[in-house]
Amino acid sequence: MTTPSRVDVGFRSERGPILVALMLATSLVALESTILATAVPTIVADLGGFTQFPWLFSGYLLTQAVLVPVYGKLSDTFGRTPVLLFGIGVFALGSVLCALAWSMPALIAFRAVQGLGAGAVLPMAQTIAGDIYTVAERAKAQGYLASVWGMSAVVGPALGGVFADFWSWRWIFWINVPLCAVAAWVIVRNFHEDRPSGSARRVDWAGAVTLAAGAALVILGLLEGGQSWAWSSALSIGIFAGGIALLAVFGWIESRAAEPILPMWVLTRRVLITTSAVSALVGAVVLGLTSYVPSFVQGALGTSAVVAGFALATMTIGWPIAASQSGRLYLRIGFRLTGLVGAIPLLAGAVLLTRVEVGSSPWHVAGSCVLIGLGMGLIASPALIAAQSSVEWSERGVVTGANAFARALGSAVGVAVFGALANTALSRSDVTPGRSVPDATQLAVSVAPVFTAVLVCAVILTVCVALIPNRRQSESDSA
Repeated sequence: MTTPSRVDVGFRSERGPILVALMLATSLVALESTILATAVPTIVADLGGFTQFPWLFSGYLLTQAVLVPVYGKLSDTFGRTPVLLFGIGVFALGSVLCALAWSMPALIAFRAVQGLGAGAVLPMAQTIAGDIYTVAERAKAQGYLASVWGMSAVVGPALGGVFADFWSWRWIFWINVPLCAVAAWVIVRNFHEDRPSGSARRVDWAGAVTLAAGAALVILGLLEGGQSWAWSSALSIGIFAGGIALLAVFGWIESRAAEPILPMWVLTRRVLITTSAVSALVGAVVLGLTSYVPSFVQGALGTSAVVAGFALATMTIGWPIAASQSGRLYLRIGFRLTGLVGAIPLLAGAVLLTRVEVGSSPWHVAGSCVLIGLGMGLIASPALIAAQSSVEWSERGVVTGANAFARALGSAVGVAVFGALANTALSRSDVTPGRSVPDATQLAVSVAPVFTAVLVCAVILTVCVALIPNRRQSESDSA
């Protein structure tokens, strides 16, 4: 790839329009993760299907995750632009179908279509940023992309509530169509990449299908186990057994494929193993906080939904601030030491979070989340950049996809573990889960082990960061 000579990473540089397009594309995925939550009551009132609505989120997350490694490999084969435009197009199609949905099952199915597009958009935005920016510039570029999540965490729920209350919940999906069109137009107009050189490369479709199917079953089992069915049920065991069997077949196929979808070297290089482990744990921590902090602040501390949302938003505000500045650190002291610096506020915030109880101030929770966000910004972005910087252009899509897949898998495992911990703690109180609303004390009791588990994840994450090779940069300074 040819990298512009200008050093400026901001919006006024030569690459500014591309950065805007990448942020816009990322906002599609980020907003869709938050905007729907506040509109669920209105959607249920219109379409029915109260018992089915959790699948609006599970189905989207499932399809978003399973094809990420496939999209990464396809981008290394055919280029970033076709894959990104395909993802934007599928996301737009899914949005239109969601806006036209006539029932809850239809809306769930169309959300799954959205997820198929989102699975290409997010890793491609990160990969293109890795292509057009040098190692020294990537931290600031990734900081811009991370800031989109912070803004979405604040704007998304409010925007969803406005659409649901004053217009129609269907506008939650219609609004995506012009945003997709603008993002695609800016990418086509401004991003010109060199096509992969060499002879035509074959696509390992057998590996792609078995990987997607196996991963889908495993993630489905993790997302719905203990909720839609018991962990020990025949259905749960069958789903996990089928998923593991398909992944075993996938491994056999990849060992013989000329152009494997997920090359085995991804699982053997230390820098990729450690950074993927970091990404998985980041996904688990973020999932635990986003799932339980608002409920705790609102239910146990007796605040409004706005205050509860603000307490969580402080994490997504601190994250991009730290991420954008992490480049100055890793260029001087290396990726590993930068991550260990970030582990200090991460661990401090996690410890403080375990000390909250009924009667604590919302500022206590917000301060904990700020520290965790600052730590994540100094860990997650440098870890991704370390992985991207360890390979050439022809392998960067696979590496970025594998990193994103690890984060999605970590989130799914987090759903299962944190949910089991909360339900177990709740069942030991005087409330039967699902039959009555717990009071403040009972809610605090149920959330406490989740916050402890977040601290355990933070400790393990610190260990994984300590194992990352401490190179200041793993490639030349030109991307």
